[in-house]
Amino acid sequence: MLDVRRLSLNLLTLRELNVEDSLMLSFEAFFDGQTALEHALEPFLQAIEEYAGDWMPDLVKGKRKRRYSRAAVCKALEETRDRHGSIIGLHHTSPPSAALTLSVWLARERPKLSVGLHVQPLSFFTTVDRCHALVDMVRAWTSRYPVPYASAHSTADRELADFPNFGRDDETTRRDGFDKIHELCWLNIFGPRLVETVGRERMLSTPAHRVEELPGGAVLLVTWPTAADFAHEEARQAQARALIHLRPDLDFDTVLSTLRGRSAALFPVEPRFHPDVAPLLARMVDDFAISERQRRVAEFNAYQPPEPEEWLPAESALPPDVEDPDLARGRYASLGEHLVALLHSRAPSMLEGIPESLTDVDHHFWSENFPETFAQRDIDERAVPAVGGFLGEVLVRHLGGKWIPRKKLEETQVLVGNRVWFPFARAHRYMRSRQSLLDFSLTQLYRVAQRHRS
Repeated sequence: MLDVRRLSLNLLTLRELNVEDSLMLSFEAFFDGQTALEHALEPFLQAIEEYAGDWMPDLVKGKRKRRYSRAAVCKALEETRDRHGSIIGLHHTSPPSAALTLSVWLARERPKLSVGLHVQPLSFFTTVDRCHALVDMVRAWTSRYPVPYASAHSTADRELADFPNFGRDDETTRRDGFDKIHELCWLNIFGPRLVETVGRERMLSTPAHRVEELPGGAVLLVTWPTAADFAHEEARQAQARALIHLRPDLDFDTVLSTLRGRSAALFPVEPRFHPDVAPLLARMVDDFAISERQRRVAEFNAYQPPEPEEWLPAESALPPDVEDPDLARGRYASLGEHLVALLHSRAPSMLEGIPESLTDVDHHFWSENFPETFAQRDIDERAVPAVGGFLGEVLVRHLGGKWIPRKKLEETQVLVGNRVWFPFARAHRYMRSRQSLLDFSLTQLYRVAQRHRS
């Protein structure tokens, strides 16, 4: 029997969708509100079961998780229903990963269902058969439900095209929707209103891989045989030819140049990060949208962190000037524990105080833009001492360091090999801005100290 608990551990999350490109399908349609919902959805679910193939959902997620069945879908819709309608998830929990969000809006003059489907990786759709199956599924949906507009395309390329705003502000986008053809995706469904705006004869004569008139007056258009090859030169030329046919006001060379630029932005760039900050940069890259990933990798490849200045030769160390060195060392440890208490739920490695936890701290503060979010006074009084104490403790525990207590925190040192390091001084420079979190990272200082400990 299928173990739903095990499957639930493999759900495709937003973070995972931002690591690798996926095929994204957006579909909205109206249905008869006089028909029982379970019957209204029968054609929709039947088409999924017939055409999904290797990404067929095996899990339904409402208020609880269930093995996929039509009854499970209806139960999930029922238990999540509010005055607006219901939202549930259908998931395929092994490669290729798939996440389908089904929203049913009932509090409308015309009830509507909305579908957002991600199938990852996009490379799953390199074969013609799989692409045809997806197109046939959407064709089956459109043949049974009135559709204003629907599309399927690379998630990353959609982001670069600013889909669905296409350069408009949010208010204009909400008001006008798909009032005209702004862009072409790999798969497009144009409802009767859009078809009439362009002209039915012109629409049906579009130079494309597949153009088909559907029941109800919608038109299906596929620009290229395979979705995964959208960025290839021939596919981009086909996309440009189809778009300028539908939009004679556009220029082919200009459109093609824009599409080529998007392809170039998505071309894979091999990470070659500076070794002292490579773990941190690798984490930071994942925080950017998938469409920005390659540009950021190229930028980070060129980044050279400044050499740490928070050190002195061991023979130049400032001598202890406190009455009770052991009490001072206990205070430093306590300060570090404050940081652990603050961040351990998001960075469990901090409970162990291992070197990798320094990268967790760097990444957390950078992703939260901590120095530019909170008052500088609070940062200096609370965050800087906690960061310095934690950094110093990691140097002591993992590099054999020894605290050299001083009355002033910024003068306090940790002796490692033939150098003394100033963890609180480093923390102060570190907490000035978001950029300084990278330029004066804890990750880098530890790695440099590690190289110089002998």
